[in-house]
Amino acid sequence: MYPALAVLEALKNDDRRQTMDERQPLSVVSGLLWVGGIGGMEEQLVKQAGVPFEAIPAAGVHGVGARALPGNIGQLWLGLMKARRVLRSFRPDVLLFTGGFVAVPVALAARLPGRGFPRPRSLLYIPDIEPGLALKSLARFADRIAVTTRDTRAYLGGHSSMIVTGYPTRSGLRAWNKEQALAALGLSAKPPILFVFGGSKGARSINQALWAALPELLSELQIVHITGQLDWPEVEKVRAQLSEEFAERYHPYPFLHQEMGAAFTVADLALCRAGASTLGELPLFGLPAVLVPYPHAWRYQQVNAQYLADHGAAVILEDAELSRQLLPVVRDLIGNIHKREQMHSAMRALAQPDAAAKIAEHLHSLSAEPRR
Repeated sequence: MYPALAVLEALKNDDRRQTMDERQPLSVVSGLLWVGGIGGMEEQLVKQAGVPFEAIPAAGVHGVGARALPGNIGQLWLGLMKARRVLRSFRPDVLLFTGGFVAVPVALAARLPGRGFPRPRSLLYIPDIEPGLALKSLARFADRIAVTTRDTRAYLGGHSSMIVTGYPTRSGLRAWNKEQALAALGLSAKPPILFVFGGSKGARSINQALWAALPELLSELQIVHITGQLDWPEVEKVRAQLSEEFAERYHPYPFLHQEMGAAFTVADLALCRAGASTLGELPLFGLPAVLVPYPHAWRYQQVNAQYLADHGAAVILEDAELSRQLLPVVRDLIGNIHKREQMHSAMRALAQPDAAAKIAEHLHSLSAEPRR
């Protein structure tokens, strides 16, 4: 979701620049429509960005049990029918796919005969280093494929239209200076700050391991902790067991959106999963990290984590070792400023802050190509 929002922001910026310069032709992006899933916070965030939203049914079929498979196939069929109606109404020139189950029915609908309009050009953005099954399937339909790193080439069989753009990040992430960020989150300049997060829904194993080690960690650190909504009811119980001093150093949130950039700005170390966003957001801030790949989602996060670790920018902590290793690993890095500085430099070297602008440029280019 966030990579696509970043690209839409870049497209809108292009529109504003062209409007201010009368010598430029009219924008090729005269209308935007977001097609997403039903439920969740996606629709709310997209509408807040000022983009029209259409929801369609969708579900996964890879790795799904026999009991759920027929229902999921039915959801995909319903999604395909809804996608056809949406595309006939909107008649897009260009499609941008960034993954997820919804992309499959939309891509198929754009290829089916009887569309009633020329086939739109398409750009597929693959955020993880190793694409999932849905994205591998979509690759055969895409006119161009944008990837976060060149390592993805090994998983695509040498697709001729692959371009390396980096991971698109929202411009608002970098809108904070350190003083503003500290004030927004109620933090002090010292002691060091550990930023713990597990994705938009949190990460229960990370939460529980962190809570078990809180007193020891808070004796040396301040902690900004995104728990996710599911574990948020546990926070008051955890805080009640802390001393007043330690409670002032512990800053939990169920979710951060605008203030996410503030947390990245002031953090000295991150403890997090290894989803695709870590390939863009951690390098953007040069933030050293302890990565805990989610163990139940094929190997995508393991591949992402290994990429950052191989470049000297992160260390990997397996989920099964969290309860035993979280405290010594974090303590070792917080206490070793020289090592963190090396990791900071290695992480910053991986940053590609113009990724969203690059993808927007390719979308403009595709919109000018003939359709059939």
